[in-house]
Amino acid sequence: MKLIIQIPCLNEEADLPLVLAGVPIDIPGVDIIETQVIDDGSTDRTVEIARKLNVTHILVNKANKGLALTFQRGIDNALSQGADIIVNTDGDNQYDGASIKNLVAPIIAGQADIVLGDRDPTRNSDFSPVKRLLQKVGSSVVRRFAQVEIADAVSGFRAYSREAALRINVMTRFSYTTETLIHAGQQGMIIKSVAIQTNKTTRPSRLFKSTSSFISKQAVTILRSYVMYKPLNAFMMLGAMMLFIGMIPTLRFLYHFVIGEGDGNIQSLVLGGVFIMAGYMTVVMALLGDTIATNRQLLERTLSRVRKIELRESFTETQPQDDTSKTDLSQSSET
Repeated sequence: MKLIIQIPCLNEEADLPLVLAGVPIDIPGVDIIETQVIDDGSTDRTVEIARKLNVTHILVNKANKGLALTFQRGIDNALSQGADIIVNTDGDNQYDGASIKNLVAPIIAGQADIVLGDRDPTRNSDFSPVKRLLQKVGSSVVRRFAQVEIADAVSGFRAYSREAALRINVMTRFSYTTETLIHAGQQGMIIKSVAIQTNKTTRPSRLFKSTSSFISKQAVTILRSYVMYKPLNAFMMLGAMMLFIGMIPTLRFLYHFVIGEGDGNIQSLVLGGVFIMAGYMTVVMALLGDTIATNRQLLERTLSRVRKIELRESFTETQPQDDTSKTDLSQSSET
């Protein structure tokens, strides 16, 4: 069984050596452990240090593409390198590498498709009271939308089985954490959480400029992901409410019309008509959206099968004659 530990990086020359030093060299049930750095347009010596520290796979984005797309590129490359398990960790050394053994254990045992590292955010002393509250609320929202039991939805320390990784399709540029959980939950994957150890935070996050920015971007990501998979739930209730509101002034007009006072209540008919039309259009959108969501799920299954075929053919075509040629091909294609 092959494990690839990937580390998305943006100007992590100071922390990358610490992250790599914490990577375990032996894990029960794992035959091969490799490392992978995906550099997202760093302007410091991150790539140089990764090479000096003998990182197995180094991918370099020519320009900054954002965490989500960088994560997806790493997943795609790890799959092409034959990974059976992919662990994602951050380049800021926030997560303790010793916890990787616990993270992959449920996947090795066949008990989970995705495993999250739980930092226990509601009690973590490194988090401010505001951050602890936001983590609790955010995880609760994701639990409801993804229909899975998780305590730390935005943890970037997680493990994926090969099958789960093949079904990942990140659509946003901001962050993959909540989006992939909602998609995985809606696809029926088994998601578990394990307690992990964390290291002292040495710098603020580079993912967002402020708490309000983080909240707004995560809210948009969660809402879009939910609407993408559950449009019937999202729009049908709204449409029904509009229809109900529209019926009230309409019935009021009809009552006054029957008793001969309809001329003075035209505004009720107009207002009711507007709400009824809006409600009708929203219900139609819900039905169309549900059809599109069904087609999306079929396309995702097809894409997963196509990726499996492409990876199988690619792996067969690129089989090296010896270890030296394998190293040369890996370095030339990834950097």
